[in-house]
Amino acid sequence: MELIRSVIFVPGNRENMLERAKSFKADVVMVDLEDSVPPGEKTVARDLAKDWVPTLRREGQRVMIRVNSLDTGLTRSELEVVVSPDLYGISVGKVESTWNIRDVDRMLSAIEPAAGVEQGSIKISAWVETASALVDARDIAIASQRVIALAFGAEDFTNDMGIERSDTGEEIQVPRSLVPVAARAANVASLDSPFVLFQDPDALRADAHRARQMGYTGKHAIHPAQLDIINEVFSPSPEEVAYALKIMEAWDEAEAAGRGSLAIDGRMVDVPVMKRAQNLLAFADAIEARGR
Repeated sequence: MELIRSVIFVPGNRENMLERAKSFKADVVMVDLEDSVPPGEKTVARDLAKDWVPTLRREGQRVMIRVNSLDTGLTRSELEVVVSPDLYGISVGKVESTWNIRDVDRMLSAIEPAAGVEQGSIKISAWVETASALVDARDIAIASQRVIALAFGAEDFTNDMGIERSDTGEEIQVPRSLVPVAARAANVASLDSPFVLFQDPDALRADAHRARQMGYTGKHAIHPAQLDIINEVFSPSPEEVAYALKIMEAWDEAEAAGRGSLAIDGRMVDVPVMKRAQNLLAFADAIEARGR
């Protein structure tokens, strides 16, 4: 599974923001051609994205581009311009079914050779933003080997359902909790919807903690000030790492003594607990290796 704790949107038509993105501490910089770009600026954003992807990559950023959804008729022309060896992947919004993912897969397969890109290397993050996509979420995640993540879009989902969006989020609790389950079943990352109150760090932290408890592996950001909190919440804490090491040391001793379980601090430790500790330590190592 890909290490993606934080993804920050950068409007593709805002060159000053693209310049600032060089130093963003995000696991993925997402150059946006979709919702944050006015209709009259779509071509400008596409062309700027083409120029800025290699620049951001040279700064050590992993770059994806959110293209416009298939129903706009813009997707293929955007892919033909932006696909390059420096591009990590694309984000596809308003996915309705597995056919959408297969269509994009075919487009990429046709474009990659001419762009000098190894066949199949451009990744896809698929947005779950409609009732139809939610029902088919696992199938969407396995529709192409390119899919590395499912992303939940709360704003478009509530619009599709015809319900009001609130700051507290009771109306999205069920669909929000189902997306990471589908992603886990497909062994891909799960990315939570952006938190729009970007001037409230305490509320962001609480919201990110809820997402992590649901099983999300990362979260989208709309402002660079959100990145430190998101990266912190979706990373193992020093205390968690220390406790996982304690579990593994005790487990090795118990295994050498022929025992299949043990107790630490009054809690039973069996195989699932040991595996969870192993996974946490592997995740911590991956974050350290990433170095951002």
